[in-house]
Amino acid sequence: MSKRGKGGRAVQRTGGRAERRGGGTKSRRKTPARSRPRLAPAAERIPAIIERLYQRFPEATCALDHQDPLQLLVATILSAQCTDARVNIVTGDLFTKYHSAEDYAAADPSTFEKEIQSTGFFRNKTKSILGMAQALVERHGGRVPDTMEELTGLPGVGRKTANVILGTAFGKNEGVVVVTHLARIAARLAITKQSDPVKIEHDLMNVVPREEWTQFAHTLIHHGRAICVARKPRCEICPITDLCPSSEV
Repeated sequence: MSKRGKGGRAVQRTGGRAERRGGGTKSRRKTPARSRPRLAPAAERIPAIIERLYQRFPEATCALDHQDPLQLLVATILSAQCTDARVNIVTGDLFTKYHSAEDYAAADPSTFEKEIQSTGFFRNKTKSILGMAQALVERHGGRVPDTMEELTGLPGVGRKTANVILGTAFGKNEGVVVVTHLARIAARLAITKQSDPVKIEHDLMNVVPREEWTQFAHTLIHHGRAICVARKPRCEICPITDLCPSSEV
């Protein structure tokens, strides 16, 4: 059975499907997307990742300005929900005025709040820093302790902050500091599928050699700021693009 189609051309009905005489039906074939070769597990890629990133960022270190464990502890507490650059501006004046745990413990809370206000959450941070200092004076003779248990027993000090102090100030690798940049890049590198910082840290500790925990964190943070940025990763200049399953080149 045939009928006239658009423009007067005859169309043949076959099994409920129209075909143009002489032309048949044309099927469109999709071009298969280019697939990347399957990469080795994270544990096998980590040595090369570490080597290349260390070569690319040999200067990587803690971005918070400090000269002793106490200054680093204060700066780390201030860095919550604040950029390291802003913290360094604030501590430039703060460290000139406060030199010891006793100085912080004796500080006037309202004055201190004004001094750190630009870092955000200044009331909570004031409570944490002055409380931490008081605890140092009462329990540790004014000195910053060098164990995870003692550090996390201080007001305002959690595991992440303790990891910063232990690794950077005391050279003790007790864990991996999981901050935003590191968590994001660890996911892009398929080192972890977790979103909880504690679980991310556990996954990193399982594949990164213990002696590299502190330096690896510093280096990955630098990499996240310079190359593997959140909005548009610069994969074209990344030294580990061939080791990254998320690479866009």
